[in-house]
Amino acid sequence: MELACGGGRGRTGTALACLAVLDRVPAAEAVAYVRARYDRRAVETPWQRRYVARFEAS
Repeated sequence: MELACGGGRGRTGTALACLAVLDRVPAAEAVAYVRARYDRRAVETPWQRRYVARFEAS
């Protein structure tokens, strides 16, 4: 699978954080998880962080 956006941080980081939630990383920790393992500036905007925080694995 390939996942990308223009800069590779905002939308890509958001998608990666949501995938982490699906893989049982708590939503409250998913942004930090992606920043530690992918890019320290991933999930750039407040709305992206809110989206991840509200994302739930089904």
